[in-house]
Amino acid sequence: MEGVNWTSKKDFVLLGFSEYPKTEIIIFLLCLVMYTVILLGNSIIIALTILDCHLHTPMYFFLSNLSFLDMCLTLSFVPKMLANFLSERKTISFSGCFIQMYITLAMGTTECVLLATMAYDRYMAICNPLRYPVIMNKRHCLELAVTAWIVGFLNSGMETVLVMELPFCGKTVLNHFLCEILAILKLACGDISLNEIIMLIDSIVLAFSPLFFIIISYIFILSAILRISSAEGRKKAFSTCSAHLTVVTVFYGTILFIYMKPKSKNSITDKFITLFYSVVTPC
Repeated sequence: MEGVNWTSKKDFVLLGFSEYPKTEIIIFLLCLVMYTVILLGNSIIIALTILDCHLHTPMYFFLSNLSFLDMCLTLSFVPKMLANFLSERKTISFSGCFIQMYITLAMGTTECVLLATMAYDRYMAICNPLRYPVIMNKRHCLELAVTAWIVGFLNSGMETVLVMELPFCGKTVLNHFLCEILAILKLACGDISLNEIIMLIDSIVLAFSPLFFIIISYIFILSAILRISSAEGRKKAFSTCSAHLTVVTVFYGTILFIYMKPKSKNSITDKFITLFYSVVTPC
């Protein structure tokens, strides 16, 4: 069976939350507020990190990378999502859909690697404070950040190309508010076993491995913090990790739930969970 002819196919239809029109209005308002907070808040973080010399440290360097990543993630789909909420014709072009999927996949993968890198930074700062300035120098931090971005875009490119090769047999109604890979695969009328195998491998290598590394890092961090004699010292050490731990918990918790739970015909739960980790987490 031949693949999709991209020049002749119609647009994808994004159903979003159209079956719940009143809920859709509430979601639109909440997402608009959070989107504004995401752009303003992360822009301020990046600006302060660049302008304030006291923030020229590895921790804030990685934090500014995370802020930029969150802005890119939301810019890739939130404006189109908000426009579709207000429109009766909730469509996106085939090429636009796969560009959106490519960016969101790349940002998600990069965030997994970047969160593991941030855990490594906290481990070095708390468990090896004397060697920390030497090991986490500017060059090493830049190499770690660049590696995270390259891994994210290369992995996303591979998965996107594999999905684009699938036949869709005229199916264009996407039961989601964005071009999410699992929702797109449901429209394919060909064999998706290779896609599922690749996604499983990616989940193990690029999601579970960083998570395992983060857990191991924090075991050593917790052990080191508990050995600190002063309560003020322990409090300060915990405070440098609390924000990172919160993001890790929310990000991984929602992603693991939606990708590892049994398949369900009712996709409304999947939509809300996707909305949570793709909008609430960056906010």
